[in-house]
Amino acid sequence: MESQIQQIHQQLVDKKISCVGLIQEKLNALKENTHNTVNALLSELALEKAANVDAKIANGETIGLLEGIPFGVKDVYMLQGTYATASSDLLKNYKSPYTATAIQKLLNAGAIPIVKENCDSFGHGSSSENTIFGAVKNAVNPELVGGGSSGGSAVNVAKDYTIFSIGGDTGGSVRQPAGYNNIYGLKPTYGRISRYGLMAYASSTDCVGPLAKSVEDIRIVLNAMSGKDTKDQTTYTSETIEESSILNTDDIKTVGYFKNFIESEAIDAQIKEDFLASIEKIKAKGIQVKELDFFKSDILVSTYYTLAMAETASNLSRLDGTNYGDRIDDKDLKESYAITRSEKFSEETKRRIVGGNQVLSQGFSDEIYLKGLALRDAISENFEKDFEAVDIILSPVTPSTPPKIGDSLKDPLAMYLSDAYTVGFSLGQLPTLTVPQGTQTGLQVTAAKNNDELVLKFANFLKDTI
Repeated sequence: MESQIQQIHQQLVDKKISCVGLIQEKLNALKENTHNTVNALLSELALEKAANVDAKIANGETIGLLEGIPFGVKDVYMLQGTYATASSDLLKNYKSPYTATAIQKLLNAGAIPIVKENCDSFGHGSSSENTIFGAVKNAVNPELVGGGSSGGSAVNVAKDYTIFSIGGDTGGSVRQPAGYNNIYGLKPTYGRISRYGLMAYASSTDCVGPLAKSVEDIRIVLNAMSGKDTKDQTTYTSETIEESSILNTDDIKTVGYFKNFIESEAIDAQIKEDFLASIEKIKAKGIQVKELDFFKSDILVSTYYTLAMAETASNLSRLDGTNYGDRIDDKDLKESYAITRSEKFSEETKRRIVGGNQVLSQGFSDEIYLKGLALRDAISENFEKDFEAVDIILSPVTPSTPPKIGDSLKDPLAMYLSDAYTVGFSLGQLPTLTVPQGTQTGLQVTAAKNNDELVLKFANFLKDTI
């Protein structure tokens, strides 16, 4: 699919559509949808901004490429004056006092937020069932999960309710639901986009990530949000990725894939067959393909969840009903904290907090947490060696197809293992893109750190190859 952003921009400039008409059409579709993707519609804010765009066009003023383009925001971002619930009971009445840097940059470019989107509570989950707003239903088959944790964002894009959406990816939370709903979803290099205003889950792997239906729209939105931010010291200055620079793939000579991912007993037989067929098509284009050795997927999952649970226990310690969220009063302050956190957090969030506190507790931190940090360093070193041998690493997004709604809640361990092919790249802080091709849940394209441009290049190559 070609860029929807460019198509709509031209239609607005040519006055073939009005911005108010466009926004109202999307709001109506979101309101009527039965996929449980909406936590809150931003109707008043969106229509006011749309009227301003129409007025500029009527006055003959030039509008920017993103001006008037409707987009969705996962409900873990701050947008001043709107609810920021994280799909949780604790924050269901909480309103943002400020706006996240990434969202503010889109507002500055003229894009229009129209919806806060349903997700797993605090990003805890791989199915978007762990939410007070009801399980998100898959865009292709509503009996299946939408994927998590950015499930509402992925389904809204897939169903054309939004032109693009902004999700958050910690261990695969953009890439996995993108794969489940057959769209593009990018986890950029860690630090390329500011995390300021994104509710912290696991700070060392949290990333802001766009979801869209074309590589070009991913590029446009990525450029708009990127850049150094004094409010997030992990950010860095990045160069703009030009449209022309991702069209020529002549500099991609070698592609690698992890043979233990493909030889795993856990991988679905059809996904394995389709992945290997994609490899053959790439070879037929003259690109060399190498098999790579990597950590077993169960080691990746256990390392990721050890560190992620430790970080979420620390990050969520501030949520006790005093400064943030609804509070349940009891006989004293200590009991008020306890009853508030016990009653207002979901079972999955409590499971992660308890696990994280165990990891960090005296007597266990050396044995578990420090070992997890050492494994993360070893994983990063492994990736550095791989990218001395290959330009791109290709992998399935998931080892299996989306489960039926309800199945993940019965088996949390199976849910964690659905992240087996995404968490390693998060630990390596690498740029990784889901492309809706190759297998039923897509392919995952990964390049070396800070080489987001190469990921988009190869995605364009796959578009014409598979």
